[in-house]
Amino acid sequence: MQNTSSGLAPLVRQLLNRSKLTEEDQAAILAMPHQVKQIPALNYIAREGDRPTHSCALISGFAVRHKTVGAGGRQIVNIHMAGDMVDLQNSLLACADHSVQALTKVEVALIPRQAIEEIAFERPAVGKALWVDTLAEGSIAREWVANVGRRDAKTRVAHLLCEFAMRLEAAGLGQQCNYELPMTQEQIADTVGLTSVHVNRTLRALDTEGYTKRSKRSVVINDWKRLAEVGDFNPLYLHFA
Repeated sequence: MQNTSSGLAPLVRQLLNRSKLTEEDQAAILAMPHQVKQIPALNYIAREGDRPTHSCALISGFAVRHKTVGAGGRQIVNIHMAGDMVDLQNSLLACADHSVQALTKVEVALIPRQAIEEIAFERPAVGKALWVDTLAEGSIAREWVANVGRRDAKTRVAHLLCEFAMRLEAAGLGQQCNYELPMTQEQIADTVGLTSVHVNRTLRALDTEGYTKRSKRSVVINDWKRLAEVGDFNPLYLHFA
């Protein structure tokens, strides 16, 4: 593969986690026109109601996708990391139906919608890889609905810790049992549908019971198998190759 200095190198790595791409296909992705932009933490990458002209691939940092309800409450519906296309659907849909916000300082590659459409149709393997990535994101969304709707507090939080660990490792950003969780307890609460106080109590319980050991935002998983059992975690829904 050539041109690994391209801002789209993390995207290629992410697509290869789930799909096979030839050297030529990878090179074509890396050569797509894009503008690299830095966005400070908590700033918006996209807002609900926007009519975007570009799709956004994360180069570095973390972002969250969320919906805000009428009363002002926020529900985080996905966490994104380097390599993720955070708004691929905006390549085809006219209007953003949710918001994407930088969780940390991020660097993004803004790819014109037309370039996404062209490569998807001109190179079927790339189009399929983008489609598979979108389907995997839908699978994650279904798991999150089940997590918030049908699991208790300890299971919800344990499940989140397990998922983040596996996705970080797949993206080459951390180790499965030792990583940095770039989220405040309030942000975790908005992810798992609990209050910040309940999240704090649940995280402390996981530490006390020996599943994890935390220091500030560092998470060490003492026993992966036990934490996965507590979190009702089966990685099948992530669809990693």
